[in-house]
Amino acid sequence: MRAIDHSEVVIIGGGIIGSAIAYYTAKAGIDVTVLERGELASGTSSRCDGNILAIDKDPGFDSQMSLKSQELVHLLSQELEHPFEYRAPGSILVCESEAEMAAAEQWVDRQKAAGLSFCMLDRADIRQESAYFADDLLGGLECATDSTVNPYMMTFALFEGAKKHGARIQTKTEVVSLSRDAATGSFRLRTNRGELTARQVVNAAGVWAPRIGEMVGVHVPIQPRKGHLIVASRQMPVGLRKVMEFGYLISKFGGKRQVDEETERYGVALVFEPTESQNFLIGSSRQFVGFDTKVDVAVVRCMARRAMRFYPKIGDFAVIRTYAGLRPWTADHLPIVSRVDEVPGFFIAAGHEGDGISLAAITGKLVCELLTGTQETTIPLEPLRHDRFTRKEVMR
Repeated sequence: MRAIDHSEVVIIGGGIIGSAIAYYTAKAGIDVTVLERGELASGTSSRCDGNILAIDKDPGFDSQMSLKSQELVHLLSQELEHPFEYRAPGSILVCESEAEMAAAEQWVDRQKAAGLSFCMLDRADIRQESAYFADDLLGGLECATDSTVNPYMMTFALFEGAKKHGARIQTKTEVVSLSRDAATGSFRLRTNRGELTARQVVNAAGVWAPRIGEMVGVHVPIQPRKGHLIVASRQMPVGLRKVMEFGYLISKFGGKRQVDEETERYGVALVFEPTESQNFLIGSSRQFVGFDTKVDVAVVRCMARRAMRFYPKIGDFAVIRTYAGLRPWTADHLPIVSRVDEVPGFFIAAGHEGDGISLAAITGKLVCELLTGTQETTIPLEPLRHDRFTRKEVMR
């Protein structure tokens, strides 16, 4: 970086959200630079699964936003030069009680009323899905549009696409200060590799977005929420698509389940995801423990026990590795994709928690529309506004 460079737009954050913003923005002909303090996809985007899901989203705005993102990812799989293991097999939620089956029927009815492709599954459907399922599972539900990607590969495919449209990517470049000149409206960014200026700045720093916000006096209400994953060897064909327990929805939104105290304390719920490399991921957990990313063996054991409740026959499968990452959590479980009125030219795209991969495409598209002043955005932006928290709207 030269002593003083200038860009029309600077994006802070080199994860999948930053990559999607960079791609759509550069494709629109805007001069854009991305600053990443480490390596690309080295934070949350490297410590997660790769699902583009609508099945676990609240019917209405949440699920419609996910559906639009699924449509965009399908288009990206065709237009980006580098493949990213895109598949669209759908996904399912499985139920272990009559009460969950009744709740699942209501969930399906609401999603179908919102125009999504959902249907109920009975016991026979579950048996056909996988011979490895526990015998006492009663059924579940399916979302036919859900897809999956390799998060690493998608992030790099988007950045490569952005570079072909002229974007500049600076890794190992940490922003140490950020200020705005009220007279000119220009931002000055000081980094460990020099200084640059920009007309607009996008804060896509994930769990570190609050630190960037503080530099310009903006409170960003995001907290890190820790999640573990297990990578296991697929010694037998356990299943061909994403499976979650219905209780995952309850865990995600902070409800109470009929599980043991340890499972509840760690926020553990079954997530099973086969990968293109013939292994599978097992999750998940949810904990507020600050920025600690160390693997907790007690949590991993709890996750393994929960997985075996639904797949009793996988107890002797080999574990390849375990890892933990931080998800940028907001109180209403929606991301912040918004301009900041108090600081003209400053935008936030963060707070996706476990949906960063799922919502990256629609987030990139929306931020591009914000930057270019598009009057009618792809989806309404009101529910994603930064100031919704200070307006004290009802939290879900």
